[in-house]
Amino acid sequence: MKILLLGEYSGFFNSLKFGLTQLGHDVTLAGRKDGFKNFPVDISFEPVFLEKKAIKFFRKIYHRFFHSDVTSLEIFYIFWKQRAKFKDFDIVFLINEQSLTYNYYTEKKILKFLFQHNKKVFLSACSDDVIYIDFLLNNGVPHHVLSEYVKDKSLFKHFQYSLHYTKNSSKRLHEFIFENIEAVIPGDYDYVLAYENHPKTTSLIPFPVRLHLLAYKPLVIEDKIIIFHGINKVNYYKKGNGYFEKALEIIQKKYADKIEIITAVSLPYEEYIEKYNRCHILLDQAFAYDQGYNALEAMAKGKVVFTGACEDWKNHYKVEEDSIVINAIPDADYMASKLEWLILHPEKIVEISKNARAFIEKEHDAVNSAEQYLYIWEQFSGKE
Repeated sequence: MKILLLGEYSGFFNSLKFGLTQLGHDVTLAGRKDGFKNFPVDISFEPVFLEKKAIKFFRKIYHRFFHSDVTSLEIFYIFWKQRAKFKDFDIVFLINEQSLTYNYYTEKKILKFLFQHNKKVFLSACSDDVIYIDFLLNNGVPHHVLSEYVKDKSLFKHFQYSLHYTKNSSKRLHEFIFENIEAVIPGDYDYVLAYENHPKTTSLIPFPVRLHLLAYKPLVIEDKIIIFHGINKVNYYKKGNGYFEKALEIIQKKYADKIEIITAVSLPYEEYIEKYNRCHILLDQAFAYDQGYNALEAMAKGKVVFTGACEDWKNHYKVEEDSIVINAIPDADYMASKLEWLILHPEKIVEISKNARAFIEKEHDAVNSAEQYLYIWEQFSGKE
């Protein structure tokens, strides 16, 4: 099949492309490079002119007064100049409702062209979107990535990109997309919960991981247990970093002689990876119900990860609590108790490490994941 993957977050579509090409399909990945992570793409939508220093100053002023980013115009220009490259695909897979821009008009024009000139279009449920954000704000789940905003509206600026999906323009674009796509495919349990009972939702397909890029190194505890806590200031409240900090304060007072804590704040990606490679335990996020890419890649390397692992996730994969990952919740005392359990039972760290790698190999291998996508896409290939 000839397949277009549009957009990129956290290496998701690079991993899916790898799996699909291994199975013999013709795959084009078009999108932006996900900021500092700089993921490779076949067709880049990175703005060039509007990223120049002198221009960026005026962009910021424009954004402040009009709440819109003019880079969407350059992105649309890049697309339109190359529009002939975006025709005649058997499958177009969108990574998000707004895969390239945060502007209703430019995104809709791009999508309208894709719907008109390609056979079947599918949407991934991952990252923020209209249904997901509405679910978090209106369905009373115990905790979620907007919990801190719900408690304190003065934190709005830390959540403005997520709350963008509450705007009428985002809702109109959402309706347009769902009128034209074949189906939406959840990438983890956070989205299974949000999209439950939606008529266009398929079964869950776990995020693909390129295992050959993530060498497993058996954990050896020679002296102190090393705990890594990475903080990106942009996502501090969404990830629940404050709860991890309090848990670490508790555990540092009790076991300073047994642990080494590495806290990395807004580091460049390469430096971040270098530091986390040293750790035995990685603190990922406290509000999730399943694992995102940071957790999955750490698990593949054999780290013991504190991240999302809700009851539904455990039931789906038929795993025991604390056997693959440690379920993290926004409760510092709870997480300190889990850290204490691992510190006092270091053999559990080694055991969970092995289990985590085996789990990723079984459930998240990129080729296996690609086969599951192909199965769903093929179910719609004969429908008109």
